Amino acid sequence: MPLVQTNPFEGWTNPATHGLLQINPSARIAVLYGGASSEREVSLRSGKNCYDALLRLGYTHVKLIEVDKHLPQVLLDLNVQVAFLAVHGEQGEDGAIQGLLEILGIPYTGNRIQASAITMDKDLTKRVLKAGGHPVLASKTFYWNPEEGADFHFIESLLKEIGLPMMVKPLQTGSSVGMSKVEHADELVDALDLAAEHGGKIMVERFAKGKDLTVGVVNIDGVPTVTPILELRPKTGWYDTKAKYTKGLTDFILPAELTPEATKAIQDEALAVHETLGCHGVSRTDFVTTEAGDFYILEVNSIPGMTDLSDLPAQCNAMGIAYDTLVNHVLHTAVQTPEHIAKRQTPSFA
Repeated sequence: MPLVQTNPFEGWTNPATHGLLQINPSARIAVLYGGASSEREVSLRSGKNCYDALLRLGYTHVKLIEVDKHLPQVLLDLNVQVAFLAVHGEQGEDGAIQGLLEILGIPYTGNRIQASAITMDKDLTKRVLKAGGHPVLASKTFYWNPEEGADFHFIESLLKEIGLPMMVKPLQTGSSVGMSKVEHADELVDALDLAAEHGGKIMVERFAKGKDLTVGVVNIDGVPTVTPILELRPKTGWYDTKAKYTKGLTDFILPAELTPEATKAIQDEALAVHETLGCHGVSRTDFVTTEAGDFYILEVNSIPGMTDLSDLPAQCNAMGIAYDTLVNHVLHTAVQTPEHIAKRQTPSFA
């Protein structure tokens, strides 16, 4: 007997006048947060903020749920209708939790499996972007095992190929966890050892001196909309985890102090990156722009932070989108899927 596909949106959504589905206030929503990644603490703050916003928005059946091995059963027991993802890092932004929700048939916010997996891997992101003609910095990716000791011929080749200063990054963490800026050759081995604590695969990348910038893309009524550019001026030497999440350690310039031509070029590039990587609903791309006027893509975040100090809420606020409204836009990416947006009508199910 052929499998009959049911409508996962039936009973808790309504079509709006513009043809896009709207989520009913009584929908059973699960805000997923926490998890075991190195970005757990950031996720806890993001998730609690989003949960509070959904309650303020008038949603009456919202649960804040910790991500752990019991998650599938919890979601089924609660008969969750839509998942709001506030999980950062490994198992949250790498396609793992997206795949689980696909299997369970629960619609979820933001990027799908493929875009999540690509953007979580810094090397794969760079390869896809480079193939698409996007500007990226020279880098090298390899496995590093601190227990084997330093291969000084390899270290010498890295210094020659990439040059100093350089950034050393674990391949699959966010929030600058495990990252180091290496300015002197004798710092490199320690930086590699630190990165290896977060997985053995590491990227070293040429450091470009210039302005640190970040640009968001958010679906608003089904349309990917680019935010103002935020310039970050850390007081710690570079934009590390401490500078990101400690109040007062970074000056935020919004909008960034750029020429109109540079602003348009970088915003256009952020949207092009979003499209090249197949992102849906939300993304945030980090750039550096040099004194010569060149700019390069550093990395792409598929579930941007939603804490009090996070970049995306500040960028949206600058364009007149309050925090709670942003949360509502992100929530609706769960039902305003790319296919649904294209059709501008309620999906039909055989």
